Amino acid sequence: MVFFVQVAIINNYIKSMSEIKKTILLVEDDLRLSGLVREYLEKQGYDILVEHRGDRAVDRILNEVPDMVILDLMLPGRDGLSICRDVRTAYKEPILILTAREDDMDQVAGLEMGADDYVKKPVEPRVLLARIRALFRRADHPVTGENFSFKKNKELRFGSLVINVASRSVTLSGTLVDLSTTEFDLLNLLASEPGKVLDRDFLYQFVKGVEYDGIDRSMDVVVSRLRKKLRDNSDHPFRIKTIWGSGYLFVEDAWE
Repeated sequence: MVFFVQVAIINNYIKSMSEIKKTILLVEDDLRLSGLVREYLEKQGYDILVEHRGDRAVDRILNEVPDMVILDLMLPGRDGLSICRDVRTAYKEPILILTAREDDMDQVAGLEMGADDYVKKPVEPRVLLARIRALFRRADHPVTGENFSFKKNKELRFGSLVINVASRSVTLSGTLVDLSTTEFDLLNLLASEPGKVLDRDFLYQFVKGVEYDGIDRSMDVVVSRLRKKLRDNSDHPFRIKTIWGSGYLFVEDAWE
């Protein structure tokens, strides 16, 4: 009887933890848009904080530490790219950027600064909600050796490269490599199947949590950042290879 009571208590605790509201800081100077987004997301069960000025955003992000930041790029006082750059080292939660530009330069720049994803303006509420939920799923249930069906290693070793799945840390030649959540998840996934070409659509869906639309370049940007951090050759990569028309391949013997 005591055992079943304990199980019930644990289950109730887990349920209560899963029902804790997530707090999102929306950094957006458009009062009408921020009001609409706030109203919509609050109806979806999120606590929404709003900041209209870029020059106050860094302090609020670092002091209040919300569960996610939705960050417009064009802000009074300070632009979103510099905000993302300056908080990224200390702030480990997801950053979703909003961009009004039609070309992909803002998206690429935002991802280069450490953003996890982006949504184009005008904001489609259902798309925004889907991206938010996908980012929270990744943050709450990160890709590890225990929850995907490839290898279940606690640690992956390839010569000078060591991927510690349990602590989600990576070292190369004894030096710690600072990776974002997306970069670690992608590396972990590729390294779990060395020598095997992993399809771009599969990687996108697995890492980002949504289906690939055939246009989004964010996965290419993540791979490019990962190559730089792992001292791969950007022009002729030998550690993480692009297999044109197929996907990416992790080379097992390139880490000596």
